[in-house]
Amino acid sequence: MKRCLVLLPIVALLSWCSSLSAQTTQGLTRFATVVDGDTIPMYQLHDVSIISSHQFLTDKEKRQNKKLIRNVKKMLPYALEGKRRLDALEAQIASMPKRKRNEAIKAAENKLRKDFEEDLKQCTFSQGKVLIKLIDRETGRTSYNLVGELRGTFRASFYQVFARIFGFNLKTHYDPQNNKDDELMERVIKAVQHHQV
Repeated sequence: MKRCLVLLPIVALLSWCSSLSAQTTQGLTRFATVVDGDTIPMYQLHDVSIISSHQFLTDKEKRQNKKLIRNVKKMLPYALEGKRRLDALEAQIASMPKRKRNEAIKAAENKLRKDFEEDLKQCTFSQGKVLIKLIDRETGRTSYNLVGELRGTFRASFYQVFARIFGFNLKTHYDPQNNKDDELMERVIKAVQHHQV
C-alpha cells in the first residue's frame, strides 16, 4: 500500500507530462498544392530584379552626377504617384458618358493641384525636366499626349507653348536605348530603387 502511495505522484506527473505533449500548438497556416499525391508547400516570395553589374553606378559616376541623383530621388515619387492616379482615373472613366467623364477629369486635376502644386512650385528647372522624363517613363506617354488625351489638343498645345517659353518640352520622350542622358538616368533610377544611392 505504501508503495502505491509513493508511485501515485510519479504516475500523476507522468500523465500530466503526456497530456502536455498531446496538446496541439498553434502553427502557421501554409498554402499547398497536391501533385501526384505529394503535398507541395507554396510560399509567397518578394519580387526580385536581376540587373547586370554594369548598370550600377560607380563611385566616380555618383560624384559626377550628384545633382541628377538628387533630382531623381525627389521627382520619382511624384511620377509614381501620378502613374497610380492616372491608372485609377482611366479605370474610373472607362465606361462613363462624355459629360461625366469630363467632370471626373476636372475633379482629378483639381485634386492633383491641391495635393502637389505647392510642392512642385518649389522645384528647380532641372527637376522639372527630370519629372517630364519620368512621367513618360512611368506612363509610356509624353506629358503632351496625356494632356491631349485627357483635356484636349487645344489645352495640350497651350501648355506646350507655355512650357517652351520656360525651356521645357512636354513632347520629350524617355528613350534610354538611344539617348545617352536617358540611359544614365535609367541607371540612376535603378540605383535609387535598389537603395544603391
